[in-house]
Amino acid sequence: MRDNPEASRSPSTGGPLEGLRVIDCATLFAGPLISTLMGDFGADVIKIEHPNGDPLRNMGAKKDGHPLWWKTTARNKRCIVLDLKTGQDADIFKALVADADVLVENFRPGTLESWGLGWGELSAINPRMVMVRVTGFGQTGPYRRRAGFGTLAEAMSGFAHITGQADGPPTLPPFGLADGIAAYFGCFATMFAIYERDVKASGRGQFIDLAIYEPIFALLGPQPIVFDQLGIVQNRTGNRSVNNAPRNAYRTRDNRWVALSAATPSIVSRVLELTGGRAAAEDPRFQTNADRLQHVEEIDAIVGGWIARHDLAETIKTFEEVEAAIAPIYDIEQIFHDPQIVARESITTVEDEDLGPVRMQNVFPLLSRTPGAIRFAGGRIDQHREQILDELRAAGRLPASAAESDGPPVAAKKDNPP
Repeated sequence: MRDNPEASRSPSTGGPLEGLRVIDCATLFAGPLISTLMGDFGADVIKIEHPNGDPLRNMGAKKDGHPLWWKTTARNKRCIVLDLKTGQDADIFKALVADADVLVENFRPGTLESWGLGWGELSAINPRMVMVRVTGFGQTGPYRRRAGFGTLAEAMSGFAHITGQADGPPTLPPFGLADGIAAYFGCFATMFAIYERDVKASGRGQFIDLAIYEPIFALLGPQPIVFDQLGIVQNRTGNRSVNNAPRNAYRTRDNRWVALSAATPSIVSRVLELTGGRAAAEDPRFQTNADRLQHVEEIDAIVGGWIARHDLAETIKTFEEVEAAIAPIYDIEQIFHDPQIVARESITTVEDEDLGPVRMQNVFPLLSRTPGAIRFAGGRIDQHREQILDELRAAGRLPASAAESDGPPVAAKKDNPP
């Protein structure tokens, strides 16, 4: 049972962003995830794809021809195919923009401008619109025209340099880390702009210049000031930390792994007394953070040695009894069965018209009165074309040349799952 009885995963309304219209014409991950987050909390998201479809549709595992990564990232989005380089589809795009609160795009700088769809043209159509421009390196600077992906951001931000074993190569994450971080930055920056427009009542939109490498760089701690003031370059330390000890991954007797962090003096004392007795807890070599980092090998021998003599269940139970921070290192199958994750419904089941019930990450974080919700999983290419065009017709926003729809382009039809 939840500690907060008011908190619930069942929304009592359409979500806190109900009534917000978001146009997503970005591809792959960083840009689209911004609109995923907003859709989770009630925004009406219209996903615009090129006739060939978003490349994410063909990435990762599929079942019966249906892309599973797409099912998660494109959830709560209505799909329509538009080729923005063509006149009729550009007119439809402008009609959508006219009523939009947010536009998310990740074309290379200058691309939309070359089609007559840049910030100047679009903001003239809708001065209240917030435009999120996601690129690898931003809209300015000598690299602005370079192709940019999260992997390059993970490299250039300094993340890869400090990740991995000390005697091993720089290590890149096996998932879209920089893209995901950029998306969360992009989402809160968008809400800052909406707040300024609506609550501070300027009534004006603005564009957001989001370079994928900058948010992950912002989260890498005090490296810039440490280098600036002391000339120190942080290098790889494996699972150890340059800031505190003990902090590492340790193997248990039954060949499982746990992660431990002792970031405060009281926890350090409890961990050392548990694993090495009172003598270890009072050892003068381990009394300050600087001393512990200097003697990290000795500390790891004590802590790691104790853990290696105990099974996972006993290790977790004993550490919890002394209120020390420790957790098992899970694979995805183990995550599905953890009682904390089950109790909080961190994984939820969504009914999908293609695959039936599918399970995916729930909406985070949990709002007590207006939680987000997954209304449907990612749909087929161009699936909502007629619904979207009918709405534009009803609002009188489509010019005569775009009043009738001939259906999705041929390429889009071929991309439809069986």
